Amino acid sequence: MLIADSVVLITGAATRVGRHVARYLAERGARIAFSYYLEEEPWEEARAEFESFGQQAFVRRVEVRDSAQVHQLVAEVVQSMGRIDVLINNASVWLQSPFLDISEADWDLAMEVNVRGPFLCSQAVAPFMLQQGAGVVLNIADLSAFQVWKGYAHHAASKAALVSLTKSMAVELAPTIRVNAIAPGTVLLPEGASEAKREWAVSRSLLGRIGSPDDIARMATFLIENDFLTGSVYLVDGGRALT
Repeated sequence: MLIADSVVLITGAATRVGRHVARYLAERGARIAFSYYLEEEPWEEARAEFESFGQQAFVRRVEVRDSAQVHQLVAEVVQSMGRIDVLINNASVWLQSPFLDISEADWDLAMEVNVRGPFLCSQAVAPFMLQQGAGVVLNIADLSAFQVWKGYAHHAASKAALVSLTKSMAVELAPTIRVNAIAPGTVLLPEGASEAKREWAVSRSLLGRIGSPDDIARMATFLIENDFLTGSVYLVDGGRALT
């Protein structure tokens, strides 16, 4: 599938890695539809940035845990932009707590946003892709699905579930819809991260550096354009999984 003139729906693309991925694809000719969650997110700036490459962007505030809102989003994107070629399930929460301190509410939040959200979005978009005769779904997982990170049991469990969901979707939606996942390593530190945190992240990389959101965007582009890839998870981590 070609990036140029494709319609890409990406959740949680007003900030951070999602915004970088959307901008990268818009720069290469994709038409971007995206969601955000918090009103204070810079969604207007993001829309203007995506539109600066010559295509109108579509944006809505959406709670990805809410089936009705998700289905309304998908219907509006199809009505406004004609189709959806690519879905990138990027919206996520990142929760940290010692195992014995994880509340039921935080466990449910991790599962609902990181697994239920991609499930609902994919289930809403898939019928349109099947009718079109082609489609791509990309799920954004991370290394916690494969490594044990102390203090992140709920986050890791949700991302491991997303990896399993990716494979199940690939089997059930083939051959029309291709489904893959990307598992980033450290590509963007939290705002205000200390120098010690940066040094620690660098020390965990076989390449001696942290990555860039563009590394994720390039992988997304590769997975969209290569029509013989489905059902796999691609680590973009500078070799961190081996350390």
